[in-house]
Amino acid sequence: MGKGSCYCGKVSFTYEGEPLNKAICHCTDCQKISGSAYSTNIIVSSKNFSVQGTPKKYSAKADSGRTVTTVFCGECGSPLWREGDMSEADGILVVRVGCLDDKDAVTESKPLNELYTSGRAGWLGEMEGTKQLHHFF
Repeated sequence: MGKGSCYCGKVSFTYEGEPLNKAICHCTDCQKISGSAYSTNIIVSSKNFSVQGTPKKYSAKADSGRTVTTVFCGECGSPLWREGDMSEADGILVVRVGCLDDKDAVTESKPLNELYTSGRAGWLGEMEGTKQLHHFF
């Protein structure tokens, strides 16, 4: 089981099972939302995902043209996860690794994939051992 929360603690979540995948994303949306060059994520099933508190949501068209919803804390603004028609597979959530409560979560979430590699900052190289994808899975 995994747990996470926003910076102020007003929104938290739990999920069952191991992540379905681990990825960093270089898309424009992730750069804007993270305030950085990429986002670090785990992909989990929405079936065994529960939320405590009331997060806010913002939906927009992603680089792919699909509608993607960003879920965040309305109090502190922490981005928590993304959901929507991001892939052919229904029922997945893209959870921001930085909001996981386990102090080892960032280390344990070493990415298997790099997404939207065409948006990767020129000063970043390929992450060794990751599959390079020009889009979402």
